[in-house]
Amino acid sequence: MTDLDFPDHEYLTVPELAELLRLKERKIYDLAASGQVPCSRATGKLLFPAAEIRSWIEQAKSGGAAPQPQVDRPQILLGSHDPLLDWAVRQSRSGLASYFDGSMDGLERFAKGDGIAAGLHLRDSKSGVWNIPAAQRVAKGQTCVLIRFASRQRGLVHREDHPAPASLFDIKGLRLAPRQPGSGTDRLFRDLAAEAQLDLAELTLTEVARSEDEAVESVRRRAADVTFGLEAMAQSYGLRFTPLVQEEFALLVDRKAWFEPPFQTFLTFCRTETFAQRATSMGGYDVSDLGAVLWNA
Repeated sequence: MTDLDFPDHEYLTVPELAELLRLKERKIYDLAASGQVPCSRATGKLLFPAAEIRSWIEQAKSGGAAPQPQVDRPQILLGSHDPLLDWAVRQSRSGLASYFDGSMDGLERFAKGDGIAAGLHLRDSKSGVWNIPAAQRVAKGQTCVLIRFASRQRGLVHREDHPAPASLFDIKGLRLAPRQPGSGTDRLFRDLAAEAQLDLAELTLTEVARSEDEAVESVRRRAADVTFGLEAMAQSYGLRFTPLVQEEFALLVDRKAWFEPPFQTFLTFCRTETFAQRATSMGGYDVSDLGAVLWNA
């Protein structure tokens, strides 16, 4: 190959790019991990968009600088709190820290470089598509990938001393533990209430809960009668559960951080039988497609 003698297909493999640049394959992996070369990862394989590689080379040839490595992000998982994710971060001993304060908070912090990944469960109210529209809107231009983490059952968590609510209309007259504005749970609850023509002004709200645990715990200790929570949390606290919706929980991950040891350690653990058994025992989870790529920035 000459300098710009590209193969006749849209993506280059590692060996093809190594030959094109006259570098060892190990160096190509290093460039990809540092964010210095445009790349994507599909089905566990590194691929390099030919058009972007051509522009990258031309920029360097014309005297411009090739793209510089991204600024290192702190090894923090942002976004929505998920009990299975929270457990896996600790159990994997990856060294990752977490700051969970809602999907939109995490998405906005991720866009500013405040962490390496953000947990999301954001349903687009117009299309009904989970997570992709929000990620495309906020993280456009970032070097990142959106992957599936789990499907989760969400609904009404309540105690046995109240009649089991079959729908959102049945929570009128009950004290509801709400989630913080901007959280995926709050946004979804408001969307479902609007679809059901439920007037939120008719609800009695208790103190705002900022995590899945806190919301369900408030029901268990009788500070609230019901919350819009996860089946897994209802089982954990011995409470009753009425399913309303199956939601998609995804991780938006910085591509450079993807290849680094902390996230790889975490991801490797999430593919173990121990993780799968935990998901099953918690209830309400489907992790069969964990790691599937949903969108590449």
